[in-house]
Amino acid sequence: MRWNVSFSVEECRFIELPQFADRRGNLSFVQEGDVPFDFRRLYYLYDVPFGVERAGHAHKDLHQLFFAFAGSYELHLDDGLNTRTVVINQPNRPFYVCPHIWRVVNNFTSGAVCAVLASETYSESDYLRTYDSFLEFLREIGKPIKSDLA
Repeated sequence: MRWNVSFSVEECRFIELPQFADRRGNLSFVQEGDVPFDFRRLYYLYDVPFGVERAGHAHKDLHQLFFAFAGSYELHLDDGLNTRTVVINQPNRPFYVCPHIWRVVNNFTSGAVCAVLASETYSESDYLRTYDSFLEFLREIGKPIKSDLA
């Protein structure tokens, strides 16, 4: 299945989740209808050593929601034309990433926990593992990329 070729870094955005605070602490949750996709998988990164980068790939069809359950980290996005960097640092404010976006996750603080809600179960065939294969995929689906416009 191919998605809308207009997916871009501009469509990636923070999502505000409910937060209930009282003297006992805070409670937030995510449920069906709170995010722009149906979710089927949750995975998380933790104890990431200082200076290490994670991700370094794109997805053909997968939608994701990035959480910082503890600490913070940076998410670097590239759609072939534009780039964007965001800091993820609030548990009730995850960041949505649509398909067709190259992503790199880095600058994890000590004790950071990056949790990711995904629209599908793991499928290696959905991954674009090199930046060159990502750009070739964008060309194949008819999306303009920066190097073709120069």
